[in-house]
Amino acid sequence: FRGGAELLFDGVKKHQVTLPCQPEPWDIRNLLKWIKENLLKERPELFMQGESVRPGILVLINDADWELMGELDYKLQDQDNVVFISTLHGG
Repeated sequence: FRGGAELLFDGVKKHQVTLPCQPEPWDIRNLLKWIKENLLKERPELFMQGESVRPGILVLINDADWELMGELDYKLQDQDNVVFISTLHGG
């Protein structure tokens, strides 16, 4: 979590997680639900909108824009690095 997004997660920038086993492969959609339930500490409306991230949150999967990877439908692989960067700034 970067660009201020880490403030919603107790200021912790890096989380190494092991996702629980489930019948279907994990995708970003399910990862976001898991993050909301297990990591997000405050103001979920600043991170999520519906089942996706809020506009202004850049998502990178292994340093590539998630739009190139299938966004919410991207199937996570072991050791994937997912980064959320807030581009929203107060003024």
